[in-house]
Amino acid sequence: MFPLRDENPTELTPYVTFVLIGVNVIVWLLVQGMGQGQLFIDSLCTYGSIPGEITGQIPVGTGIDLGGSATCEIGGPRWATMLTSMFMHGGWMHLVGNMWFLWVFGNNIEDSMGHIRYVAFYLLTGILASTAHILAGPGSGIPTVGASGAIAGVMGAYLVLYPKVKIKTLLVLIIYIRIIPVAAWLMLIYWLVIQIVSGAGSIGVEGGGVAFWAHVGGFVAGAALIKPFERHALVDAKRAGKTLSREEVRDLGWF
Repeated sequence: MFPLRDENPTELTPYVTFVLIGVNVIVWLLVQGMGQGQLFIDSLCTYGSIPGEITGQIPVGTGIDLGGSATCEIGGPRWATMLTSMFMHGGWMHLVGNMWFLWVFGNNIEDSMGHIRYVAFYLLTGILASTAHILAGPGSGIPTVGASGAIAGVMGAYLVLYPKVKIKTLLVLIIYIRIIPVAAWLMLIYWLVIQIVSGAGSIGVEGGGVAFWAHVGGFVAGAALIKPFERHALVDAKRAGKTLSREEVRDLGWF
């Protein structure tokens, strides 16, 4: 199941969601060289989150083989990479898929808490997702990149706030292809179960791949943190189908 759009109108212009998508795209183009050459390798080694480097389990100066002639040299704990890695990606499909999920679910979560709270929520859930990944493999030397941990936090928040909202979903079953409306809770729990099962299957497996436990950690963090972050007036108005005045949107929309 792949989400196409939700049936959940917004009151606020999702400025932060637009900016987050823009920053991720710009970083991919300018910092990561669109996934090509030494610029891409350098971005993974410099800004990616390497669990064994952060925990100190890999000695300083160790060269990590990324395949081919590409290597990363461990330089000691760099905690800032838990933040910078959230704006890096491993390929075009990784970037496009993440940004699509961010758009489908992010605008409504920004609409539920206001712009500034949303920035804090997004970054915090992303860092907690990175923490979950590190705990799952504290000695790993593979750089972890991607916005999916933070976006999973957004999805966890969506499950708590809007479980009954319909999501237009692309359903593909071999030759059966349809667009169907699915309740948000069904699609999101289905996605979470896949991450948990896949994460369990990846335990003890060496090498790169999808950071499933970052997804799970981000999702759980988002579901747990949404209540202290939400603006009740914004959420209540949305649930009641009430259209806020320009003054109410201005007063509630930023923090």
